[in-house]
Amino acid sequence: MSGDLFFYKLFKSKFTYIRVAGYLGQKKQDDANTTVTHGLLLAFGIGALLNLLALLIMKPYFRAFTNNEEIYQLSIAYMSVCSFMQIPNMVHIAIQKMIQATGNMVAPMWFQIAGVVVNFVFDPILIFGIGIFPAMGIRGAAVATVAGYLLSMILAFALLLGKKQKVQVKIKGFHLKKQMIHRIFAFGLPSFIMNALSSFMVTFVNLFLVAYSDTAIAFFGAYFKVQQLIVMTVNGLIQGCLPVMRFNYGAGNSERLHSAFRYGTALVTGMMILGTLAVILFPAQILGLFTASETMRSFGISAMRIMAASYLVCGLSTMISTYFQATEKVGSSMAIQLCRQMLFLVPALWCLDKLFHLNGIWLAFPVAETATLLVALVMMAWHRRKNIS
Repeated sequence: MSGDLFFYKLFKSKFTYIRVAGYLGQKKQDDANTTVTHGLLLAFGIGALLNLLALLIMKPYFRAFTNNEEIYQLSIAYMSVCSFMQIPNMVHIAIQKMIQATGNMVAPMWFQIAGVVVNFVFDPILIFGIGIFPAMGIRGAAVATVAGYLLSMILAFALLLGKKQKVQVKIKGFHLKKQMIHRIFAFGLPSFIMNALSSFMVTFVNLFLVAYSDTAIAFFGAYFKVQQLIVMTVNGLIQGCLPVMRFNYGAGNSERLHSAFRYGTALVTGMMILGTLAVILFPAQILGLFTASETMRSFGISAMRIMAASYLVCGLSTMISTYFQATEKVGSSMAIQLCRQMLFLVPALWCLDKLFHLNGIWLAFPVAETATLLVALVMMAWHRRKNIS
């Protein structure tokens, strides 16, 4: 559901990620531990705020996209439970990024997998009612989702509190520092914008698609899940490069910083080429996984091929944005994300929708991504000339 994506991704936190890696590179252990504690408190606070926000706005949000009463009631039933995943979602992701900042990429993977497994196993059990569990329908799916996130949070806390971690929660002598909170938000802002804009982008596109049909909206929801599978896989690689680049930037090792950027860019390019080929060559089979109707297939196959053309340039511009984020060029990093999913995309949607109707909406994605990459390359060249001079 688009609403689920909206609230799930809107404030996904990576605020402590860069600060912790930078302090470890500078060998400032106490500052790293202080950042961890601040990050946890912020994750709890923002999660509670999002929980309240989701409950307050979900009714007008879903009303904006459908007049079908059955779909509306199912959406409300699902989101009224899923709203409560916000605190465990925020906290487990915050801890994941803290541990990844120390160079440990494997352990966070396992507590995330554990949450996914619980969700996967309990979805059919709670939806249909198996064994001692009652049949809860769509509410059962929501309960399984919240349970998965809750387990991930519990395991994440257990891992963070372990003695073998390179960062610890600082309790003795801890007090809130406004400057620390400000810096955490400042360095996490590009990641926040990237996640928030992704959710807003879905909303904006659906506002255009609602003029055509519910089938067009359903198709974009299905396509977006496929796109996220590809993009999130690549984003995992990019986020693996971020602490390496940030650590070496903090340590003043520019050679390893640029080496990590080059190798990361090469890997991202290869993975995005594979993703593009998969969608271009097998769109019918992919839509078959979503039991697409003939109406959806009639425009969905060509639409997927058109939008897949944007993957490669998307990966490259995101990698450049991440490099800027790691090297404290926060404004440039945010500008790239704003261009990708708002400043270029929204005008492209409006113009191309007028010119080519439904096909124009699909064309807007490669057009906006290509324009963003050009801007990112210009920014990169400008910063390099500035550093040389």
